[in-house]
Amino acid sequence: MTHTLISFLGKAAQSYRKAVYDFGGGQRQETAFFGLGLTRQIKPDRLVLLGTTGSMWDVLLISLNLDRHLEDALLDLSESAQENRTTAAELDALAPAVGERLGLPVALRLIPYGRDAGEQAEILRRMASDIAEGDAVTLDVTHGLRHLPMLAQMSALYLRRVKGVEVRGLYYGALDMTRDGLTPVMNLQGLLDIADWTGAVQSFDKDGDYGVFAPLVLEQSPAAAGLLQESAFYERTTRPGQACGKLHELDTLLHRQPLAGIGALFAPTLRARLSWHREDRLYLRQQALARLYLEHGDFLRAALLGFEAFITRLMQQQGMTNPDNWTQRETVKKEYEARNKAIRPRPDEYERYCLLRDLRNHLAHGNMSPQAEIQKALASAERLRDFLDDLIERLLP
Repeated sequence: MTHTLISFLGKAAQSYRKAVYDFGGGQRQETAFFGLGLTRQIKPDRLVLLGTTGSMWDVLLISLNLDRHLEDALLDLSESAQENRTTAAELDALAPAVGERLGLPVALRLIPYGRDAGEQAEILRRMASDIAEGDAVTLDVTHGLRHLPMLAQMSALYLRRVKGVEVRGLYYGALDMTRDGLTPVMNLQGLLDIADWTGAVQSFDKDGDYGVFAPLVLEQSPAAAGLLQESAFYERTTRPGQACGKLHELDTLLHRQPLAGIGALFAPTLRARLSWHREDRLYLRQQALARLYLEHGDFLRAALLGFEAFITRLMQQQGMTNPDNWTQRETVKKEYEARNKAIRPRPDEYERYCLLRDLRNHLAHGNMSPQAEIQKALASAERLRDFLDDLIERLLP
């Protein structure tokens, strides 16, 4: 795995101001260009410097004491930067000297200014072209144009998702916070953690799998991560009773050991998304899950849980106290069908029961129902959602 540091250069000016950057724990680096100090601090395998045609490439050479060795190149580069016409050829010619001085491979890359969506996408593309799949990357957002840190954060997310890159840090040298001669260094990795939580919430709202939260709490609480994975497995295999038990354990654990940091920020959201298990009766839990699945567009599980909720309701109406008993559930179902099948005209409730049963069978087994209402509902996602919503609303009060 290659570890690459990506750093940005700012717009052409006289020079950067020298500072003593404080990494904490007594570790400090004195430099005018933070990227060079960060290189010495984290010791990456390679360095990629990104800048525009008007960035201070000449100041970089001066910071490395290369100005006396490359006087002609420095003059040309200074003019190019001032006139906003630095070329890739100029930078490619200088990269070996910069790499030799720093003792590691260096790439000097031109990027656009990021003035519109096309240029912003191009910046991400150029960054990605320098990183191999599965590599590690650290980003320095100290210098460069003021909007580039936001692009750097997006690039970190992009590289993780598209290339499976490990992002080891998102650093900022806070020159404007200098006190007593020391400039604090911030690792903004928490921004990526916030993005991960936001993405997990979005993923859950799409498909209802709260197992996506497990990796986010793993470091703080392996036990909570395990309970999330187990309960998600039980729920997705249509065993809400077992899922409910694990979520009760999770509630107890998080009450005793609350999440900290970014986890604490999203804890109320997580709790709200898992609220179905707090219903005190199986019928209400099944009803809540059926509605939740329907909201997520999971029509199969909405039909499955809606049907089972109706059977549970029948058992409760008959005073049965063990709605998890499979034999009793089958008996109640068969008796309900036998009792209503011969009635003419058929009761409305039984008609809707048959529609839900046949739709469930079609979605689970792929058998096309002969009922015209079901065939019509299956014409589009919108029709199927409305059809199921009406059945659940009427059968599961």
